Amino acid sequence: MSVVPSMPWDVFCTVIDNYGDIGVTWRLARQLAREHDIPVRLWVDDLAAFRHIRPEIDPALDTQHLAGVEIRRWTSPLAAAEPGEVVIEALACDLPDEFVARMAAHSPPPVWLNLEYLSAEDWVAGVHGLPSPHPRLPLNKYFFMPGYTDQTGGLTRESGLSAERDAFQSAAGRPSSGSWCTDVAEDAIFFPPEELPADALRVSLFSYQNRALPSLLQAWASGGQAVHVMVPLGKAMPEIAAWFGEPMPSPGSVWRRGALTLRVLPMLDQDAYDRLLWSCDINFVRGEDSFVRAQFTARPLVWQAYVQNDDAHLAKLDAFLDRYCANLEAPLTALTRTFWRAWNEQADLGALWPRLRAALPALTAHARAWDTELAAQTDLATNLLTFCRKWLK
Repeated sequence: MSVVPSMPWDVFCTVIDNYGDIGVTWRLARQLAREHDIPVRLWVDDLAAFRHIRPEIDPALDTQHLAGVEIRRWTSPLAAAEPGEVVIEALACDLPDEFVARMAAHSPPPVWLNLEYLSAEDWVAGVHGLPSPHPRLPLNKYFFMPGYTDQTGGLTRESGLSAERDAFQSAAGRPSSGSWCTDVAEDAIFFPPEELPADALRVSLFSYQNRALPSLLQAWASGGQAVHVMVPLGKAMPEIAAWFGEPMPSPGSVWRRGALTLRVLPMLDQDAYDRLLWSCDINFVRGEDSFVRAQFTARPLVWQAYVQNDDAHLAKLDAFLDRYCANLEAPLTALTRTFWRAWNEQADLGALWPRLRAALPALTAHARAWDTELAAQTDLATNLLTFCRKWLK
């Protein structure tokens, strides 16, 4: 189903930290343009941060185009532009007052959506689609809630993703040509066969600072099986470097201790990061964007939620685990909950890791079943179009 508006859709994103906001927003904008022929205008307040996940971005330009999306620098005051037929404020950002005034001057006004953060909590379904009248202007803003049921907005998932992933994984994540490198070439090999023992465990680690990291690294190093870990440069690197007794590394650095081999990656663009996740036997992820993409790998994952006041992130963690473990056997449910909780509460993982490692075959089967369930749901971009159809005539 495609709806082609006569004017662009405007999507606004503020980059708060950690690249998650722009990661989520860019995936959605790109899918709307590619799969639904929507002319999207993406407003971003930090193009330098955007460049970390899309190296083609030029932070010096006020306007540029990439993958069918027009990218605008979000300045204050905002550059003159008439609102499109749909305006999306993504992930708790606030639209500029002058742009809202332009929206109110249109008849009919644009469809205004507040695209919220992902949550598996029950209350999300009750809020999804509700209007919020503007206190002064003749405008309604509608809550659009990503989620895991058909009473929510769904997840951003491109068509053909499962087939692309399965083709990649059928080659064990190792293309027949190319070599490991610090760029993001399509044929880059994350785990060079000549360096990887046959029984080695392949792990990606993308986390915030976490006091549990030393115990996890020690468990990997002291285990009986080789563990090869890929770590993109980021917030966890100072703790990792300190554990190895090394200075901050550059991309391409390789550290070894016991059974552990750890290789430092650059910050990857999103497509390369997807391929890294597909290459691994288990993925440690954080925030929202990498968390969702890890669920699409059909491989086990461990999530570190973004820390919030009053431990609200732990409620989000538990709500997701309620859904994720619903069809999992009781012992595996208990192990998954215990390990994820310990990781998020930054507790010692030394005794827990061997148990999780032994359960990986069963957890892998569960991860594939979970991915199949998600793939059967309607994706976020399609749900957005369905929601807006009544106004786009």
